[in-house]
Amino acid sequence: MTQTVHLKPNHDRELVLARILDATPEQAYRAWTTPERYPEWFCPKPWRAESTRMDLRPGGVSEVTMYGPDGEVFPNPGLYLEVVPNRKLVFTDAFTEGWVPTEGGGMMTAVLTFEPAEGGRTLYVARCGHPTVEKLRQHEEMGFHDGWGAVAEQLEQVAKTM
Repeated sequence: MTQTVHLKPNHDRELVLARILDATPEQAYRAWTTPERYPEWFCPKPWRAESTRMDLRPGGVSEVTMYGPDGEVFPNPGLYLEVVPNRKLVFTDAFTEGWVPTEGGGMMTAVLTFEPAEGGRTLYVARCGHPTVEKLRQHEEMGFHDGWGAVAEQLEQVAKTM
């Protein structure tokens, strides 16, 4: 089971989730970058997600669609800003393909890091920066900590099989 690590936000518009995962950084990164495995871990159950496009390079497209238990469908288009294999993924929903700004400026930019930890485990850190305090609060109210925490546990289970 994941172990919680408490890290402070870098600024007043950032939410942070940090966990020690019982998987290597390479395994955790591979789970994040293997589209076929998204339905197993990307959303808290009973929701599920599908990665429909994943172009792992700066400026590459990221498209994930989330499906709710009552027929909800939430497409999440975005772009990768930085990709460091096995160590870091940075993506945003502020832009779509061709660097076209999204309407409303997007919700967040996520910086995910996968650092080696003792015993072949991973310090997994998700830092989500928001363009406004209002969007940060909206993300909190949507259940950022519980949701991303559940996802980290599901990610760990999938990563261990990679």
